[in-house]
Amino acid sequence: MEEVLDVYARRYNPNNPVVCFDESPKQLISECRTPFIDSKGIKYTDYEYKREGTVDLYMIAEPLGGRREVVVKDKHTRLDWAAVIAYIAEQMYPSAEKITLVQDNLSAHKKSALYEIFTPERARVIIERIEFVNTPKHGSWLNIAECELSVLTRQALNGRTSSKDEMIKKVANWYEARNKNISKVDWQFTTKNARVKLKRLYPTLKP
Repeated sequence: MEEVLDVYARRYNPNNPVVCFDESPKQLISECRTPFIDSKGIKYTDYEYKREGTVDLYMIAEPLGGRREVVVKDKHTRLDWAAVIAYIAEQMYPSAEKITLVQDNLSAHKKSALYEIFTPERARVIIERIEFVNTPKHGSWLNIAECELSVLTRQALNGRTSSKDEMIKKVANWYEARNKNISKVDWQFTTKNARVKLKRLYPTLKP
């Protein structure tokens, strides 16, 4: 926990951006009947729907840079994770000397997966440019990307989404608007706060 909090306390450095990463499955649902709006402007949506499968949303958020992107994948595997990690390093931050990546400690997050989809030389270059910082078990609340996923759900995904293409369009419209406004995150919970408010989580030293 303190390792993550110390990362959040760093000053903004474009050569070493702090990037938060999280993923979330979303169900695709289509309408069985077309919604309509009555003469008073009230929208009516039938309760019946059709399941159209699921997609996984990969949230990439830079708290101090006011930047985020969402990559939509068909599923959540170690190879999908590796592909998104490569995208972060090579497409989003190609000129950064080092990228500090805060992520949840999941079994699919395996550096070895990069070697399964890229040459050893390319995989090693990507890994060497990233400092991986994992949140502790039961500590996913420390991941700012999880907060961004919550904002995304509330602001853009509160209705039904029927297809992957529609999902891509919805999330792109959302993060492009957020990026245009340079919406940053002001994280204020520090290591000092944790040692007071979460004192019960620390080992008790015997005199």
